[in-house]
Amino acid sequence: MKRALFALLLLIVPIFYMVAPALADAPAAADPAAAVDAFYAVYNNQHAPGGIPDATGRTRYASVLSPRLNKQLAAAAAAQARLTAKVRNAVPPMLEGDIFSSLFEGATAWKVGACQVNAKTARCQVTLTYAPASNAKAAKPANWNDTVVLASTPQGWKVDDVIYDAGFAFGNTGRLSAMLAMVVAANP
Repeated sequence: MKRALFALLLLIVPIFYMVAPALADAPAAADPAAAVDAFYAVYNNQHAPGGIPDATGRTRYASVLSPRLNKQLAAAAAAQARLTAKVRNAVPPMLEGDIFSSLFEGATAWKVGACQVNAKTARCQVTLTYAPASNAKAAKPANWNDTVVLASTPQGWKVDDVIYDAGFAFGNTGRLSAMLAMVVAANP
């Protein structure tokens, strides 16, 4: 009997250690504002290189993004790979800089504001800040607002799009989904 219990524990413990990290990373997304916070927590560790996230980055974002946005990111990454293979030279990415915010450098801090919610979608205003590194002399922090669009999924609220609201002269404009669609259309 003791051997059977010991054998059972040997089977269960490794499974727990494989599943537990995934459960810890899964956001409690019953509330749109909590889902936006969960997205920015992932973003805070991922956005530095900019552009379309690589496969590892997309995996890290997967739990906080809607199936539609996950699919769009994968399609845009595939389109970029097709362009790179076609040209066979070092090709700059079609999308450079941060794609999840209006500012090329991205955000270093965020605060989720009011969310407008209906049955299937929500829109949350987010105040974003980019604070340059402390060694960047004379550089001032930038502050702006973007709107995060969420979709209600069986797993809770998930980020479905970003509307770039800042109006920077050289920043992102429009929507994240439109930029990704442009990349796919340019390299079918």
